[in-house]
Amino acid sequence: MGTALLAILVLLPFLRIDGESAFRFDVPTLRLFFFGSVIWMEDFFIVLIAVLVFTFLILFLTIALGRVWCGWFCPQTVLVDLTSYIDRVRTNVNGGRLAGILLAVFASAVVSVSLIGYFVSPYELFPIIRAGGASATIILGSWIILYLLLFLDLVALRRTFCATVCPYAKMQGVLFDDRTLIVAFDQSRRAECMKCAACVRACPVGIDIRKGTQSACIHCADCVDACTERMAMTKRPSLIAYAFGEPAGRHGGLRISLYLTGSLAIAALALFLYLALIRVPFDLSVMPTYPGSSSTVADTGITNLYTLSIRNTGASGIDASLVVSSPVGSVTSNPAVIHIPIGQESVKIPLAITVHGLPKDVGKYISLSLTVKANRTGKFLTKPVSFLLP
Repeated sequence: MGTALLAILVLLPFLRIDGESAFRFDVPTLRLFFFGSVIWMEDFFIVLIAVLVFTFLILFLTIALGRVWCGWFCPQTVLVDLTSYIDRVRTNVNGGRLAGILLAVFASAVVSVSLIGYFVSPYELFPIIRAGGASATIILGSWIILYLLLFLDLVALRRTFCATVCPYAKMQGVLFDDRTLIVAFDQSRRAECMKCAACVRACPVGIDIRKGTQSACIHCADCVDACTERMAMTKRPSLIAYAFGEPAGRHGGLRISLYLTGSLAIAALALFLYLALIRVPFDLSVMPTYPGSSSTVADTGITNLYTLSIRNTGASGIDASLVVSSPVGSVTSNPAVIHIPIGQESVKIPLAITVHGLPKDVGKYISLSLTVKANRTGKFLTKPVSFLLP
């Protein structure tokens, strides 16, 4: 499990969908690539809602399941577990210690490059560095900082980070209630303890779980395995186990914080899904072309000229149809079908709208409605258009 999680973390920036990273916030273009979708800065309110979903979900899971994330899924925990060789050779004055340092150097270098790949395409990193300039300086500086932090973490802090530095660990102590899932020593069976201290030796953060629940505990359950193995010799169950609250404690009352964070997570998720579903992958504006924006044609139709300014905010080119509706007469547009290439800049498209069969004394202008509809997805955007009469 840990190896798979770390592999996902490291390799995800290199995974491509439609020619772009599966997941990356591209700093140069201020776009978020998310598994085939592209969210531009103008639509970042959707990302804000997603952050709220993630935040409320983390709060809910913390209240319900405690530090399960810390013990089993956190990248820091996984990385330290997979480099456990460093712990075994830290005090070795011979070649083993050097091997441990080299392992830390390699792991820090690989992971730091991968982390930068979440902000700049990893396939463009080396070309940018070779080209030089400000971008290369920023990338190299970021890599050096990340590398040094990871290296110091692996060779010096390791599990100490979880027990002393991690802000999420400090927040969890405030969120726990009397029914949060914890790793606990059953105080009612204290007399059965063989005082072998196997649980203390197995603990990666060096606490004694027999003294009660402690904030440094990351719920990895290594002590549970150690105690289970020792107690098996006496054919009795482990004195340490996962429990919803202290085994000998009293539990009761309404868990308001649990229900509140769960409800907020569901509400934020519903809002996120709604905004994601109604999002139109392009933006447009319609401006009349002056002077001479209107003219009478032979069949009594009247033509106005416009400039359609449209920008593709999706992940690929879009073929779209133009549909113009009028409260009076019939209307046609030229062109009727357009292609919107992907790009940061708006595309300018000349547009001619002709209205036929207008009754007399209509006035000086009529209000039309222009709809641009993506042929593949069916999503559309409608803009009002003022049509001048001669």
